[in-house]
Amino acid sequence: MRNLLNFLAKYNNLIIFLILEGIALYLLSTGNNYHNTRIVKGIQGVTRVVEKRISNTTSYFRLREINRELAAENTSLKSTLERLKNKEDLLFFSVSDTIYHQQYTYTSARIIDNSVNKQKNFFTIDKGRKHGLSVDMAVTSVEGIAGVIVGCSKNYSVAMSLLNLDFRVSARIKSNGYFGSLNWDGRDYKYAMLSEIPQHVPVSVGDTIETTGFSAIFPEGIMIGTVYNFESPGGDFYKIEVLLKTDFKRLYFVNVLGNMQKEEQVELEESFQ
Repeated sequence: MRNLLNFLAKYNNLIIFLILEGIALYLLSTGNNYHNTRIVKGIQGVTRVVEKRISNTTSYFRLREINRELAAENTSLKSTLERLKNKEDLLFFSVSDTIYHQQYTYTSARIIDNSVNKQKNFFTIDKGRKHGLSVDMAVTSVEGIAGVIVGCSKNYSVAMSLLNLDFRVSARIKSNGYFGSLNWDGRDYKYAMLSEIPQHVPVSVGDTIETTGFSAIFPEGIMIGTVYNFESPGGDFYKIEVLLKTDFKRLYFVNVLGNMQKEEQVELEESFQ
């Protein structure tokens, strides 16, 4: 109470002025239509500005939630496309067939830890075994491939990044179909190297590099990057530098792809080795 009395005593002149000013504005607005209209419009203008600022602030804080919803929706659409692609030639299908001849499942996830400055980089995602994830599932970004899951717990998974010296993927030049092996050389996180492409093959800067689908992990036709530079160092093969499509420093949402026919394919291939 004493603090309140001290405050009133200190600012009594200002308080009386504001009260009188408010009374004067009230009398002015109620006693004259013109001034009433001007004051109402002014208050409405201030209100709209405040509401707009509040709306913009609310939208900004919801961006993460919106991105998560978009990633989930994108994953659902990919699963639907996969089902449609694999049943497009079928006139009939069994209603008890829950996968509709779908080969790949898609699960959206968020990266919670990532590195790009080591020789062997990994990243962690917020989905694990209870979400249907397992080792050797492919991980892709919106732009292209990102890595392969190498470990899972109940709620989390660790993936070997493409930016890892141990990472290898079968890749091809989209324009002519010639394929080789793509890996990271441990230098710049923006580039990888494509090897085993014969020198008689036509190669141009800007050519699209994509997955072949020869492994049981990555589907065919997933974007990897574009040819940035190539040279003939001697021998039978080019040395091709690929500009990666995925920006690993901005990687946040990913899709995890599970091949439902993987075990069948691997078991058959191993029987002939």
